[in-house]
Amino acid sequence: MGSGIATLMLGHGIPVVLVDVDEATLDDARGRILQQLRHAQLMGAVPAGREAGRLVTTVSLAEVADSTAVIEAITESPAAKAKVIGEVSAAVRPGTPLISNTSGIPIGELANWAARPAELLGTHFMNPSYLIKMVEVSRGPQTSDETVEAVVALLSTVSRRAVIVQDAPGFVTSRLLHPMINTAVRIVGQGTATVEAVDELMEGCLGHPTGPLRTADLIGLDNLTDSLAELYERTGDEACKPCDLLLDKVRRGELGRKTGHGFYSY
Repeated sequence: MGSGIATLMLGHGIPVVLVDVDEATLDDARGRILQQLRHAQLMGAVPAGREAGRLVTTVSLAEVADSTAVIEAITESPAAKAKVIGEVSAAVRPGTPLISNTSGIPIGELANWAARPAELLGTHFMNPSYLIKMVEVSRGPQTSDETVEAVVALLSTVSRRAVIVQDAPGFVTSRLLHPMINTAVRIVGQGTATVEAVDELMEGCLGHPTGPLRTADLIGLDNLTDSLAELYERTGDEACKPCDLLLDKVRRGELGRKTGHGFYSY
């Protein structure tokens, strides 16, 4: 997701400092971003003829100190996000929007770790973020009007439409989509239907564009499982408790498109 958001910004001419855990991961990200930029250009998803923004990669969070906005897009772990948000908010200048790209962790929780909670706001970019035009924006209880306006303006600059919702576990999209995917996986695990049949029925009868199980492979089954676990912890909704087949696939390393195999082979 981080490389996809970087691709979106770079394709619209915005310079990006990309931070990750080690040089090997950054090398992989650079290659993926180049590939995604070519794809975005072929799809007409970035302005034609515009020079791409400059990409700088680093393992040091201190390098973001002069940024005009920071987007955190790490794994869906409250502890990991809290650590990064605390370090970044201490490094950037006051007035810099700090954006947590999360599929379900309430911004009010993460704000406890921000030096200036009014400058923290949530986004939920969809994958691939350089192609999908809409972004769910979650406003925390302490998020200021100025932060909301700055983030909406940034999204508008990269031709994205922001839809603002209030803070809650899963917000809107994950609260609806992730339990539905979990139920689809459970149906397959129970032997009611094959993977292909579930997706065909959801596409042909209910208008789902790709089917829930192809969507799961695109999200990443590990990311989906993490998000469901966070939702289950906060809501107690049994529909959000990751089902056995989903957990088995994660244990086997069958995580979807990024590993070459999930519910489908790639």
